[in-house]
Amino acid sequence: MSIHGLILEVRVTGCRKLRDTEFFTRQDPYVVLEYATTKLRTRTCTDGGRNPTFDEKFHIPLIEGLRELNVVVWNSNTLTHDDFIGSGRVYLHKVLANGYDDSSWPLQTRNMRSAGEVKLIMHVDVSAMKNKMGRSIGAASTHSVPPPSMPAPAPVPIPAPAAAPALASAVPYTGVPPSYPPAPAYPAASAYSAYPTPSQSPYTTTEYPPPPQQAYPPPSAGYPPSYPPQPYGQPYPPQPYGQPYPLPPEAQSPYPPAPYPGTYPPRPY
Repeated sequence: MSIHGLILEVRVTGCRKLRDTEFFTRQDPYVVLEYATTKLRTRTCTDGGRNPTFDEKFHIPLIEGLRELNVVVWNSNTLTHDDFIGSGRVYLHKVLANGYDDSSWPLQTRNMRSAGEVKLIMHVDVSAMKNKMGRSIGAASTHSVPPPSMPAPAPVPIPAPAAAPALASAVPYTGVPPSYPPAPAYPAASAYSAYPTPSQSPYTTTEYPPPPQQAYPPPSAGYPPSYPPQPYGQPYPPQPYGQPYPLPPEAQSPYPPAPYPGTYPPRPY
């Protein structure tokens, strides 16, 4: 349900076991309530010490989506800045569900140490919230437009089922199964004789004569040839060292033919 516009009544009764920020005198505490951009401050309890009493009431308009408020306790100073004592967070779920909450909420320092507690009594008009919700539902149902009615579809005629055609000639059932002709037996074995055995084969086999045994031809007398070939005009093998080769025949001179006979080289002019 929506809480927007409802008035929360908060009564700050006092604090207990506050952290003491003074060494020689008693501290002067006061309480600040913070909700969204709203800040509400109690009066200063002079010489309140660690257990001050305020008993002050505040009215805070609620905002949808914000269901908690912060409470901060300070020590009032005349010549210097005020001393921070402690702060805490107050949740509004219980007061919004039951309409009333009188719990004590713990306070902590900036170092997450205990700084005492603050006593709050909160009240909210739950009946006004229910009436507001009922009016919103009624207004929504009044201004709602009913959906346009759609015409009902015309019924489709269903044709009657056609009668099954009667059999022209129905054979009456006599209860006796019909007699079928007996199945023929397997054919008898053939009267022809079986395949002939290899010994009784009608075909005659002719054995080919063995090939004649011929020896390889004998090697020729000139085999193997002389290797390497002898040089032209010289016997083989060469003569021993220090013995000259025999002179070639005169008909076969190893030198090229001499030039044209004459004086060589020619005389200069």
